[in-house]
Amino acid sequence: MDLNKYLDIKPEVKQALNEGRPVVALESTILSHGMPYPQNLGFAAQVEAVIREEGAVPATIALIGGKIKVGLSEKDLEVMCRAENVGKVSRRDFAIYLAEKKTGATTVASTMMCAAMAGIKLFATGGIGGVHRGGELSMDISADLQELGNTPVAVVCAGAKQILDIGRTLEYLETMGVPVIGNGTDEFPAFYCRNSGYKLDYAAKDETEIARIVKTSTELGLKGGMLIGNPCPAEYAQDFKEMEKVIDQALADAEKAGVRGKQITPFLLARIVELTGGESLATNIQLALNNARCAAKIASALAAL
Repeated sequence: MDLNKYLDIKPEVKQALNEGRPVVALESTILSHGMPYPQNLGFAAQVEAVIREEGAVPATIALIGGKIKVGLSEKDLEVMCRAENVGKVSRRDFAIYLAEKKTGATTVASTMMCAAMAGIKLFATGGIGGVHRGGELSMDISADLQELGNTPVAVVCAGAKQILDIGRTLEYLETMGVPVIGNGTDEFPAFYCRNSGYKLDYAAKDETEIARIVKTSTELGLKGGMLIGNPCPAEYAQDFKEMEKVIDQALADAEKAGVRGKQITPFLLARIVELTGGESLATNIQLALNNARCAAKIASALAAL
């Protein structure tokens, strides 16, 4: 396996990894397909700054020019944020995008793959993909869940995106043997909302405790990843019942427009922003920054261990 041919790790990230210092991976789909320009460019700088404040090194990941870029330059970030001819890349598209030298924004699944290739243990995202509502009939299930079952990277998220079937998503994760840990909560968060109504088996008291669990999992050589549910800060969280009404409307609009497959999530998130008058985007930004902070704290505690 010749990864060196494809991996392009930013010198700062490579040095941190070689020295055993904390590094946090970040996805690029949130930039290219989750936020408008130039707000996404401001967010990219902000999220990297949050990670640095906690003593860790940020590594935003993307596929550019036939290379797996681990850590992006300002020029690369500009390309990803302008999102002109930038595809959304999961595991199934990965080799195609590299072979064809196409520009691709990495999802949770493909960011996990790249992080594992580079030797990065922690990854911060907004919310993971999962089983879509009606997924028991449509079989529309995100590749993120399979990746969590197979790739040894710990993922910090504000739960599964609320547009999904959270109960079935948790059942699927259990089937895949993925530990789901609450950071200071015994309830799985629902992205925009702090609560989902679904209890977790394990609530860690802080990031240091989570770091110990990650370390133990690594030492045991367990093959899969780990999911850390980190609730959205209370002051930015939305009301669950109100958001459900908004999501029902967005789902009805997607059905009417005939939106399917990997286009469904970007469509729904954009529609929810419209329906909430931009409030959901503000929440999305704050929960993503909060997750980056949490992941950096875990990475720093892990490096100290």
